[in-house]
Amino acid sequence: MVNIAFVLINTDMGSEAEVSKALEEIGEVKDIYGVYGVYDLVVRVEAESMQQLKDIISSKIRRLKSVRSTLTMIVVE
Repeated sequence: MVNIAFVLINTDMGSEAEVSKALEEIGEVKDIYGVYGVYDLVVRVEAESMQQLKDIISSKIRRLKSVRSTLTMIVVE
């Protein structure tokens, strides 16, 4: 079973393209969307376990330069 999460990302102003490019290098990131509103990017992440999902978000996405904050929504079905 694949675990899926949508991660809403708030970046430093003007750094959306830079963060998007860095996200493309993370194999578990499947889709990246630029959006208007409170958040700048919406990312779909897939992982084989909940622990792997947690590690990707905590260790790879949240630590990217210019990522100010994230909101993670884990898909339940």
